[in-house]
This record gives sequence, structure tokens and C-alpha cells, in this order.
Amino acid sequence: MTIPAYWEKMNRRERVLAMIVAGAIFLLLNLFVWNWLFSMARTGRIELATRRAARKEQSVYLREKKLWSERDKWLQQHLPVLKNSAEASTLLDQLKQIAGTYNILIENPAIGSGETTPNHQAVFASIDTKSPWPPLVHFLYDVQQPDAFIVFDSVNLVIDGSDQTMMRGKLKITKWFAPAQKTKR
Repeated sequence: MTIPAYWEKMNRRERVLAMIVAGAIFLLLNLFVWNWLFSMARTGRIELATRRAARKEQSVYLREKKLWSERDKWLQQHLPVLKNSAEASTLLDQLKQIAGTYNILIENPAIGSGETTPNHQAVFASIDTKSPWPPLVHFLYDVQQPDAFIVFDSVNLVIDGSDQTMMRGKLKITKWFAPAQKTKR
């Protein structure tokens, strides 16, 4: 039995129903194919934009290669070396000294060793502070100098509930040192 013979055996309503089903299958198949094509085109545009952005980034890196190599050389020359774990306490002493110049009260001091990466080692100090706002700003500025290699991992400042003129701060301060495997040049 061939399809035309099968078609001839059907009555008019069966033929209309078969045409509707065939049309629906054709539309669904087209919808699926077009959806796939559009998603491939969208994926291609996204990938192209990503590659263009990476290319721009790489060209900036190439253009600024001398600057970054000079910075890397400067870091390798100036990044302090962590000789022993007792040097971690020097960070806390340094913070207390700077806080003392601005009459900032340091509470709950704690020290610890931070992360160690191929580029640096870190030690941290956690402190709570209590002081008026202007001295605290000067303290934050004096602690984080470029050649000190000290960064604030977290700073949480709030107004003291008992005295509106005082600020309370919870600070986690990290000092970076040269990595263990590399030595100062």
C-alpha cells in the first residue's frame, strides 16, 4: 500500500485531520530548528564578545608590560621577608604605636597567620577600636601606606551606642610578606 492509495481510502475529515497533524509536526519541527539556529547565533555572539573583551584586555597588558614588570621588580625588591612567626607580632605593635599617636583605644587584639600563595605570605591582626571619627580616619590612612604592605581585609565601623561622638570599629588588618620559596633580591 502506497501513501497515495492510503490517502484515497481516507474520508474528507480524516484527510483534514491528517493535514492538521502534519502541519503541526512541520511547525514544531521548524520551531525546533529555528530555536536551535538562534541559540547557536546567540552563543556565537556571546563568545565573540567574550573573545573581543579578552583581546582588548590582552592588548592593554601588552601595552603596559613594562609598567607591570617594573612593579613586579619593585615588589620583589621591597616586599619584606617573614623570617619567623614572631614577626607577626610586629604588626600588632605597629598598629598599637600608630593608634597611640591618635589616642585610639585598641580592644581585643588578636594575631594569626593568613594565607600563603605563590606571590605572598600573610599575617593578620584583628582589633576593635574606639575613638572619635577624625582620629580614626587618620589612623586608617597612616596604617595603609603603599610601602608598608598592609591592607584592610574587613572594616566594620558603627557609631557607639552609649556615646554618639565615638566610633567603634572591628578591623581585620593583614600584612603581606615575600613568599616562602622566594627570597628578597
